Amino acid sequence: MSPLFLSLDVGTTSLKAALFDARGQLLALERQEYTLLTPAANRVELDPSTYWEALTLSVRAVLQRSAAVPAEIATLCISSQGETFIPIDAGGAPLTPAIVWLDNRAVEEARLIADRFGLDEVFQRTGQPDVAPTWPACKFLWLRRNQPEVFARVTKFLWLEDYLLYRLTGQAVTSLAQQTSSLLLDIRSKDWWPEMMDFVGVRPDQLGTLLPPGRLVGPLLPEAAAALGLTPRTQAVAGSMDQAIAALGAGLSAGVVVESTGGALGIVAALEQPLFDPQRRVPCYFHAAPDTYCLLPWGQTAGMALKWLRDQFFPLEMQAALAAGRDPYDDMTAAAALVSPGCDGLLALPHLEGAFCPEFNPNARAVFFGATLRHTRPHFTRALLEAVAFMLKRNLDLLEGLGIPVHAIRSLGGGARSPLWLQIKADVLQKPVQTMAVEEAACLGAAMLGAHAVGVYPDLDQAVASMLQTKAVIQPNPAYAAVYQQQYARYVELYDRLAPMFV
Repeated sequence: MSPLFLSLDVGTTSLKAALFDARGQLLALERQEYTLLTPAANRVELDPSTYWEALTLSVRAVLQRSAAVPAEIATLCISSQGETFIPIDAGGAPLTPAIVWLDNRAVEEARLIADRFGLDEVFQRTGQPDVAPTWPACKFLWLRRNQPEVFARVTKFLWLEDYLLYRLTGQAVTSLAQQTSSLLLDIRSKDWWPEMMDFVGVRPDQLGTLLPPGRLVGPLLPEAAAALGLTPRTQAVAGSMDQAIAALGAGLSAGVVVESTGGALGIVAALEQPLFDPQRRVPCYFHAAPDTYCLLPWGQTAGMALKWLRDQFFPLEMQAALAAGRDPYDDMTAAAALVSPGCDGLLALPHLEGAFCPEFNPNARAVFFGATLRHTRPHFTRALLEAVAFMLKRNLDLLEGLGIPVHAIRSLGGGARSPLWLQIKADVLQKPVQTMAVEEAACLGAAMLGAHAVGVYPDLDQAVASMLQTKAVIQPNPAYAAVYQQQYARYVELYDRLAPMFV
């Protein structure tokens, strides 16, 4: 039997299961959506059983669609959202709902940590340029201060990937790549940061055993295998944070930077050694490839900004498109394609939920600037598409300023399905933008880790070379270089001038 590789991509609002063969061919894909809970201001949670139910339903559907023999499934590897965690008790039962990465309850605790350690030490230790309330260390301290009775009962704090692996294998492990943004891990020593652990009140034995991505965790438990329709012959493999593993699924070529425009904008540039921006504008992470690092600038709202515009300003058009079996985004972008580059002077800042790299301003807000009577709704659509491209350019300029070559961009996420958005990015950057044959790059990256882990490929580079295929190359149009250069300069100036007003 030829081995097959099962991948899970556990996102913020949905879980995907995908099955690949050793050539990287996608045999089946299933997606299960879920709705986050917001029980109070700044809180974002989800019942852990929701993730498990989505996992079992997705895997069973993939097996049915592919007609794969369960004994052929050699590995199961997880790509997961970062920072979401679940505290469990001695019996493995969750003590709280999953605290989702978007949760911002720990604002005061983030301030306490920043005051205690200083941003420079945090950056040099963890690779994170700021102490954000989204980081798990801040939320651990929040639990300790606000729910001490729960905190005292915690046996393990498990990241979402860790929790699912625990239910699948009985092993409590965690990936180095997942822990980079915890504020608990020393990126240089690849071990826990004792002083931070002491400050938030967490012991090393309350966290999973640290593993590099791609390490075998162990076979599936018989009861877990039965729930998924698999056999205990399937080996679980340590995965990674989704942005890094998706970048692996798009390749590791020198000079090629991977950008993913999903709800947020994520950018990944691979490094052989950690690199710390002297101005603390960009975080440094462990990559999904062992012994590899990456810079990972990102923006809070990219596709989410377009979704907001669709939901709030195109509700009737959305209903009509869906009734006719069309994607509402296709209708929006088709109309926006008729608008001239530069939107006749209309400019947007896409920061509906604050700005991350390189501004690091949680108080930043979205802006449309320069509107006149001649501007139409398609102008506003295109202005947001261009704004995300400007946000991408600002971060790529930052990478090049740090000495990282950027010759081409590989584009992933929902934004890569839009020919207009891809062309705008190529024209703004004046660099070629490549798309991938397999859109689900995070799932493909997990399959690559699995194929290498069980020895199908002797090294990860060979797994990538054998399983990766590009789809198309979008070349920049030099005729639009000047208009976008001018509009980009206005974008940067607009933010800089408004920044003092974002309070």
